[in-house]
Amino acid sequence: MMNMMNMMKQAQNIQKKLKDTQDELNKMDISGEAGNGSVKVICDGKGVFKSIKLSAEAINPENPSSVSEDSIEMLEDLITAAINQTSGKAQKVMEEKMKAVTGGISIPGLF
Repeated sequence: MMNMMNMMKQAQNIQKKLKDTQDELNKMDISGEAGNGSVKVICDGKGVFKSIKLSAEAINPENPSSVSEDSIEMLEDLITAAINQTSGKAQKVMEEKMKAVTGGISIPGLF
């Protein structure tokens, strides 16, 4: 009986640690960039994107008609590369945080 109560208490502690870690991941800002910083993407620790920042060098706001289809395609590729880089970083951070809480035990649905 005492062993079962200890297990329940441990489960509650793990559950609280998981919630705290998920809250921490939600508050994180993880950034990635491409094109020497001309495109920057920010997401949280779970990989949910918060924002994409474009510098003036990425697009010419003074004369938008001067931007060719090739330039638009290049910019789209840069944005895609930045999103992929950031997503990979966030996934690794999330996995490390969850493994620290679970002691390396894989729990379905966490990561």
